[in-house]
Amino acid sequence: MKITGIKFWQVGLPLKEGRYSWSNGNFVDVFDSTVVAVETDAGITGYAECCPLGSAYLPAYALGVRSGLLELGPKLIGLDPRDLGLLNRHMDAVLRGHPYIKAPIDIACWDILGKSTGLPVYKLLGGAAQDKIALYRAISQESPAAMAAKIAGYKKEGYTKFQLKVGGNADVDILRIHETRAALAPTDILVADANTGWTRAEAARIVAAVAEVDVYIEQPCPTYEECLSVRRRTARPFVLDEVIDDIGTLMQALSDDAMDIINLKISKVGGLTKARLLRDVCVASGTPMTIEDTWGGDIVTATIAHLARSTPEEFCFSATDFNSYGTVEIAAGAPKRLNGFMTASDAPGLGIEPHLDVLGKPLAVIS
Repeated sequence: MKITGIKFWQVGLPLKEGRYSWSNGNFVDVFDSTVVAVETDAGITGYAECCPLGSAYLPAYALGVRSGLLELGPKLIGLDPRDLGLLNRHMDAVLRGHPYIKAPIDIACWDILGKSTGLPVYKLLGGAAQDKIALYRAISQESPAAMAAKIAGYKKEGYTKFQLKVGGNADVDILRIHETRAALAPTDILVADANTGWTRAEAARIVAAVAEVDVYIEQPCPTYEECLSVRRRTARPFVLDEVIDDIGTLMQALSDDAMDIINLKISKVGGLTKARLLRDVCVASGTPMTIEDTWGGDIVTATIAHLARSTPEEFCFSATDFNSYGTVEIAAGAPKRLNGFMTASDAPGLGIEPHLDVLGKPLAVIS
């Protein structure tokens, strides 16, 4: 089997809540997502999706996905999409860095592998280690009272895990943490995610102010060294996200006892092949993960579900159903939330079929 062509589409994903806000005044109203198709001479097509969280979150942006595919795509024609190790080594050789550009190619090839074998991707990633995947809900940054009210509403939809977007004014963030925790049951989980938005001094003050609150602290500062300094100042459970972007940074963080949990974003590390490697190292080292991505719709949500379903429950701290945040359905067969949980399809591959009428005409066809 050989890759004969690559197509991609742009699709806007408006939010039901109208706006998603996080640290340092960043926000997005409509997410700019790229859907990718990898075609083969066997008549099997694999699909994937990549949706950066704007351009101020990670070294990634929506136009970068599409310009990168134009650069990378022609160099993949003729490769066997099922040879995932060879494919990834080739992508790394012909395009240095830019893992988020390679991620949808890798994921689409996993979809092809599943379809060609008649197996769902979670089987290929290790099998069904859990059937129901617990979800968290991200609470966009607003006033403390508004965020507490949002949590109360989402609890009615079955969520018991909440990621609070902080990383703003330190005094207000302290109130956000206290007020939202008060809106939760003792068994609910609250994560205060600063998304690199605090200085080390602010983070030190905030973790001291919430020392008696049942809350996880996530990615307080921009650099690994700053986060490690904050980690050593608090007894609160600690999550690293943005600074864990490859196997090297993960191994360093494990050696330094820099966190209790990592946030494993699939496109951040380059796709399912590399995410599986990081996942397996985390399982072997006893480190739980939030399994998710930067953002996306139905296809991203399906990809998350397959990696999460093949991860033992005790190491899958939570996952994300991004397709429940938006107003546009771009694929049939994607996971649907039920009482705070989702699962991956048992159909071959990712188990999704893009709505080509919604996607419209491809922006580019590479052959």
